Amino acid sequence: MKKTLKQLLNIEHPIIVAPMFLVSNVAMIKSAMQAGVAGCIPALNYRTLPELREAITQLKASKTENGAFGFNLIVNKSNLKFPDQLEVCCEMGVDFIITSLGNPKQVIEEAHKKGILVFCDVVNIEQALKVEALGCDAVIAVNNEAGGHRGDRSPKQLTKEINEALKIPVISAGGVGNKSELEEKMSYGAVGVSIGSPFIASEEAGVSKEYKEACVAYGAKDIVVTQKISGTPCTVINTPYVQEIGTEQSWIESLLNKNKWLKKYVKMLRFFKGTNMVTKAAAGATYKTVWVAGPTIEHTTSIESLQKIIQRFI
Repeated sequence: MKKTLKQLLNIEHPIIVAPMFLVSNVAMIKSAMQAGVAGCIPALNYRTLPELREAITQLKASKTENGAFGFNLIVNKSNLKFPDQLEVCCEMGVDFIITSLGNPKQVIEEAHKKGILVFCDVVNIEQALKVEALGCDAVIAVNNEAGGHRGDRSPKQLTKEINEALKIPVISAGGVGNKSELEEKMSYGAVGVSIGSPFIASEEAGVSKEYKEACVAYGAKDIVVTQKISGTPCTVINTPYVQEIGTEQSWIESLLNKNKWLKKYVKMLRFFKGTNMVTKAAAGATYKTVWVAGPTIEHTTSIESLQKIIQRFI
């Protein structure tokens, strides 16, 4: 039998409050742990290593008996901070690490030396088999209903296929906005779920009131996929500004991305420009607004405390 998410992380409910760029913060993860679930923060939410260290220090001091905390590491070459971030997470000790957008081999090797679990984002069976062979502890199957960078397979298709092929547990990411949707994903063979977009409109989230209100005002039909942020398909709310700038890469970006020698640097530039764009949008209301979210904002009807939102799922 595969271990459940509750067994892996010693939590009360099979939920990870997903890592969200600029949204996730210490206050959210503290509340998540108090509610008996796990929470994760992108390491890139902290500009400096001392800030990352301080966040880990606070979370360790607030750790509850049935809660867990982790950090998300972008492990592709566009993230020049990755090696130092990994070193800090391993040195200080976190419960788990979630890897995204790259080869997790180094993370798995270093984290396991410290007894830290590693969960790897995957969007297809090929990726899942590769990271299992590298020794990760579970995969997070990112389906086509996820917010941010998502896959192209349905939750049912992706979860069942990976669960049947792998010996390690599968966590489902995407398409969970209420309890019935959580139970649906678990019925496909998932041992737990990673939930992000419903928590953007939490009182603890570190984004502007306007961003939170957009998650209340807009719904599933207002979510579109853009390549403007990182060069990789990403879901955003279809605001007037997003409609104005479009969602496709420019012809020159597309051309350069096909050149194997230049692709790394184009991705790095697009990632830098895109994350700056998201930073400005998240921090305050401007006419140039790019707000990342998934279709499960359909279930968001008001700005509430994170613990009250968690009650929706349990």
